[in-house]
This record gives sequence, C-alpha cells and structure tokens, in this order.
Amino acid sequence: MERIPWRTMESSIRTALQHLWMPQGVFDMGGEARMIDPQRKDVNGMNREELVIELRRIGLQPGMEIEVHSSLRSLGDVEGGAETVVDALMECVGQGGSIFMPALRLSLPEELSADDRRMGITQKLRILPEDAARTGMGAVADAFRLRPDVMTGKGVIRTSGWGLHAEEAARGGLDYVIRHGGKALLLGVDIYKLTAMHYMEDILPTEISAIFAPAKEVEAVYPPDKWFIETGEPPVRAWYTIQRMAYERGVIREGTIGSCKAMFFDIMDVVGIYREELERDPFGLYGLR
Repeated sequence: MERIPWRTMESSIRTALQHLWMPQGVFDMGGEARMIDPQRKDVNGMNREELVIELRRIGLQPGMEIEVHSSLRSLGDVEGGAETVVDALMECVGQGGSIFMPALRLSLPEELSADDRRMGITQKLRILPEDAARTGMGAVADAFRLRPDVMTGKGVIRTSGWGLHAEEAARGGLDYVIRHGGKALLLGVDIYKLTAMHYMEDILPTEISAIFAPAKEVEAVYPPDKWFIETGEPPVRAWYTIQRMAYERGVIREGTIGSCKAMFFDIMDVVGIYREELERDPFGLYGLR
C-alpha cells in the first residue's frame, strides 16, 4: 500500500465529515446508532489510577502503538478531566510505546444558514490558526496536543504523537502506526472517528469523492483556505457497514470505561476490511449502484 499524499488525505476526509461530529453520547454498535445515557454511573468519579485499571482491562499494554479517539463527556465524571485521561493513556503504554491522536485545525461545525442549505452545504467548519488551543477534535485530543513532550505535524490535516515514535506523527501522520501493528482505542465514539480509515482511500473512485466537493459557487462564499466545506451525502454510511463486518469477524474487543462504550482492535484488522471492500465494490459499499 502506497503512502497517501496529504492532498489526497484532505480530500478523502470530506467523505466522513458529516459523521465526525455526531451528538455527544451517540455510539454505533454495528451499523445502528444509539444514545448512551450521560447520567449513567458505572464508574463514578474515576481518578487516574482507576482509569488506568480500566484501560488495561480493555487491552492497553506497555510498548503498544495506539491511535486514540475519545469523547470526554461520554466517559462521565473523571477527576482532573482531559488531563487525567491523557496521563492514564501515557501510563498504560509507557515511554516504550506511542500514542497518536488527531490534531486537525478545524472548528466544531457551525450553524448552517438558509443560503448554505440552498447551495447544498451539509457541513461548514472554520480552518483554525496554527496555534489555536481549542479545536473540534475534542478536549482530550486538544489537551494531548498541548503537552510539551507531544509532537504535532504541520498543515490543516495534522496528527499529534507522544512516546517512542512521536516524530512519526509529525512526519507521516498515522502511516507508522498503521504499518507497524498499531492498535486503535475508541472511547465513546465509533468508526466515523477512526482517522486511519482515510489511509485506505487512495483507491476511492473520484465519482464518490466528488459527491462531497464544494462547487465554485460555494468556494466563492467560503474560500478553501479559510473553510472546510462539505456539500453531499451518499445513500449509505459506508463506514458503518465496515464496522458491522468487523464485529461479525470478531476483530473488535468491546468494553465499558466510565459511562462510555469502548472499542479496541488492531487497526489493520478493521481498515483492511474497508480496503478490501473498496477494491471489490466501492459503489455498492456507498449505495451508489
């Protein structure tokens, strides 16, 4: 598999933007989204030590290379908030492992106007300054990125890394963790947060990626250097099909940490299914035939 150029990566991310910011507490188990009760208190007021125990129970071990996506709110009450979650993750994998998290310079979705809807816009996000402290990536990812010992890449589509191979995040995003047996940990979110999926989309047909590309009329209002705009939606949420197939194959380990569902798996076990389906029948996968 060839490394995907960053321009291709930025284009492919449009294929999932409408699902990246699902309402807090929404979790998809195999194709059907459902709500998690935010008042649920399986583990009430977790501290760092308790969180480390839970993370180890789900499968984190010293020396692991992991891609992490999380919803702090879905975890429930955590003493110390996002910083405690970051500390616990680092304690679990240790300096002999590595942690990779998204660091995209994108805001949360902004409210659409009547004119936006007329132009077919389904999502609009501001491109943030390089030094923006808060982004749409969430509290845990932002806290992680701001740590002095974390390395972050350049540009809009960035990845942050910590640990033994932190520099790989700045140099090649998730390329290293995907290619070297890395794991993925999803806390309170589902497959539509899994950035590694985009690394399979170098073979996504242009007819599919074009669905999401904004027209010149839209770019005249929202310049591409200031806005990240999406203007389409396929008939089928293809990544949920992949998630369901991964569950059916038994490659996803599922558990509960705090108030949230957790998914833990070998990255290639899941993204490899996506690549197989893109090679086999991409238009069928996206409901376009």
